[in-house]
Parts: sequence; C-alpha cells; structure tokens
Amino acid sequence: MPRAIWKGAVSFGLVNVPVRLYAATGEHDIRFHQVHRTDGGRIKMKRTCSIDGEEVSYDEVAKGYESPDGKLVVLSDEDFDDLPVASGHEIDVLQFVPVDQVDPMMLSKPYYLEPESRAAKPYALLREALTATDRVAVVKVALRQRESIALLRVRDKAIVLQTLLWPDEIRAAEFEVLETDVELRPQELTMAASLVESLAGDFHPEEFEDDYAVAVKKLIDARLDDADAAPAALADEDASGGGARGGEVVDLLTALQRSVERARGGSGASAPAEVADDDAEGSSRPAARKSATAKTTAKKATAKKTATKQTAAKKTTTKKTTAKTTTAKTTTRARKSA
Repeated sequence: MPRAIWKGAVSFGLVNVPVRLYAATGEHDIRFHQVHRTDGGRIKMKRTCSIDGEEVSYDEVAKGYESPDGKLVVLSDEDFDDLPVASGHEIDVLQFVPVDQVDPMMLSKPYYLEPESRAAKPYALLREALTATDRVAVVKVALRQRESIALLRVRDKAIVLQTLLWPDEIRAAEFEVLETDVELRPQELTMAASLVESLAGDFHPEEFEDDYAVAVKKLIDARLDDADAAPAALADEDASGGGARGGEVVDLLTALQRSVERARGGSGASAPAEVADDDAEGSSRPAARKSATAKTTAKKATAKKTATKQTAAKKTTTKKTTAKTTTAKTTTRARKSA
C-alpha cells in the first residue's frame, strides 16, 4: 500500500474516528515518453507566450479566465488564498441514505480509510452500522485543492470514501433522436429479452482482461533484450554545467510546482491539513532551496572578502619589495660617490 495522501477524522454524532486516506485504485496503463525518433532523446515541452513567442518561467504563470465575450480575468495566488475552503481535518457525516438512491453516474474516485490504532473499535462500529442498515454515509471533505461531497461505504472489512461529482457536473443526454417515437413490436421485445437471458450471468470482473495492455507489455518485453541504453540528455543552451545539471533543474522545478499546487489547497493555516506527509516534505523543498541559495551567497561573499584580503596583501608586499630595492640602489650610489 502506498503512503497516505491525507490524514483526518470521520465525525458522526459524538463519535470521532481518526483515519488515513489511501488511493484505492491505480491504472495499469504502460506509460510512454515522447522521444526523438532518430536518436531517442526525450522531448521537452516548454511554456511559451502566444503573443511574443518567448519562453515563460513558472513564477510568471498565473490563472486566467476568459469569458464567452472575450474578456480576460487574471487571478493571483493571493486571490485564491482569500477564498473559503472546508477544513482539511474533518470528514463530516451529513446524513445516511439508502444505497439505491445514489446515481452511479455521480461516483468518482474511491479511497480506502485506514483507522488509527486507537480508533479500531469506533471504525468497526461505523462499518457494521452501515452494513446492518444497508445505507451509505453522505459526507463533505476537502481533498486536493477542492471541496467535495462523498460517500462512506463498506468494501470487505474496509470503509471506502468515494468522491462524487456535483450535480451540475453531470451532463444531460440531450439528443433529438431520443425524442423520436419508435414502434416496438411484441415479437421484437420477446426476442431481445431472450437474447439477454441467453447471455445472463453473475459478474466476476477478475474473469476479464485488458487484451491491449497485455499485448503492449509482450511487445515491450520482446524488444527489451536487444534495446540500447537510453541516451543521456545534453545540457540546455543556457546552462553552464553538464547534462545532469540541466536535468536536475527540470526535476526541481517539477517538484516545486507540485508542492506549490498541493500547498494552495486551503487558505491560511488550514492548507497544511489538506496535504499528505509526502506533500509536507515537498512543501519544505522551497525553503530548502532558499537555504541553499543563502548558503551559496554567503560562500561567494566570504570568497570575495578573502580574495580582496589576498589582493591587498599582495599589494602591500609589492610596495615593501619596491621600497627595499630603492633603498639598496641609494646605498650603492652613496658608496660609489665616497
């Protein structure tokens, strides 16, 4: 099981159940990179301005909304910080509803809830209550920069938190053809029902397989033995170091981008509660970067002072040597005159 992505508590009535949240699903798709066909080099996607064509750094990127009539509203980080968001600590139970009242179209991403060791009993109490009453709990929770409604339901011995789409996020099936009157003869209905019955059975998802993913995996495995090592990336044109240094800059910017995006999930002190342990670690990276920059600046300043002192010392030594030479010449001339 991967690391928890969220920590909080389920609150219903006077019962409070501390829990950790884990992603309950993961896609099995094989991930590909875009590469140059001739030499295998990775393709970089750069942010460029559509007006002047210049590359734009991440700290110059803002969020903009364009209205249907072409007007543009640009929002800053401070604008989003002032927006209200729900507490990231609580999963508030709003009501318990029958399972069949939830439209499957609303179901979104599922997560497992793991109880803290001290909360095993109230966790089991909630689980068994949901099972006995054949109901699910409707809750409100703040996850990953947005507030969501969700369900608490039981799967085996675990309680699953399943986020839901908001009603206005589900589109209506507005097709004119569906309004057409269609005449169905009794014989046709009987034959259709007979066909359904002939293919009827119980659903066992483990009996099905993603044939395409299996074929892609076999194709890659067959070519891995003869494959060459991935080419090392060259340094960026503006980079003064080698290829590895250029790669580190890209990785660092990506890590900072993810940390900043996750840390902006809430306003003020509530934001850290909505991020995971790894998010907290990620959010400390900008501070580490500033610290490293400060240390580098301090080292440069020290080196500069040292170089200045060494230069001054050299000048003093040169002056002393010149003075000694002048004195020696004067003494020699005086002796010759005598």
